[in-house]
Amino acid sequence: MPLSDDQPHTRTRLPVGEQPSSQSSGRQSRPLRTLLTVLAVVTLLVVAISIANRGKADPGTGGRSADAAPTAASGAGPAPSGDQPVGTTTNGIASGFPHTDQGAQSAAANYAVAIGSADMFRTDSRHAIVATITDPSATATLQSRLDQGFGGDTAARYGVDAQGRAPKGLTFVSRTVPAGTRSVDYSDGDAKVEVWCTGLTGLAGEGSVQPVKANWYTLTFALRWTGGDWKLTDFASRQGPAPMPGDQQAATAEEITGAVQQFGGFRYAR
Repeated sequence: MPLSDDQPHTRTRLPVGEQPSSQSSGRQSRPLRTLLTVLAVVTLLVVAISIANRGKADPGTGGRSADAAPTAASGAGPAPSGDQPVGTTTNGIASGFPHTDQGAQSAAANYAVAIGSADMFRTDSRHAIVATITDPSATATLQSRLDQGFGGDTAARYGVDAQGRAPKGLTFVSRTVPAGTRSVDYSDGDAKVEVWCTGLTGLAGEGSVQPVKANWYTLTFALRWTGGDWKLTDFASRQGPAPMPGDQQAATAEEITGAVQQFGGFRYAR
């Protein structure tokens, strides 16, 4: 029922600051919309920059991938870490290693591959390898040791002749695969590095009486910084540590021969 003029009624007056105003409400909503817009733009910029930088090399790590695990200390940790492999070779062997602890470890890994290769069973290629990786002051001594270690009776035990040639129809396999390196001692001029390896040796092919087998061993290399690179001055070897053998079925002679011929080796770096 509408109120008549003579009926009493009450009016409430609000303070001036509390008076509802469509103009003031509009002014308050505009800053909020502006703030939300700015936050949205900043968020988009951050996401775009993150995507653009993903996988780029960190200029402070000498070309190391941005997502590479950092090295906590000299030779630390089992996680893969360090610089990219060197880009130069000498007689097919990586060379030009950095004058650092990681450079010495990289040199040791690559020298392990060279010393464990089938080329070491041939006199000419063995001498070329020794001349390439050793310090000149130690070349003669190490060459004599390695000649004894890979020639004559040793070659016969592996089923090859004095020049590393396998019997007709068979393929001689000798390959070293580093599983990791560890810096034992390091100074500006000398380094001692251990390389944990698995090795493949034997004769692949139908009728082989010396099938290819895997074994584990650790090589210890003494290195010297000379001529602008890390060079070998001495080495030693010990068995293991060997993991528990898996329950995989052994490959056929044909499969092993194909794998050896089709899969190449690597250059290594820390």
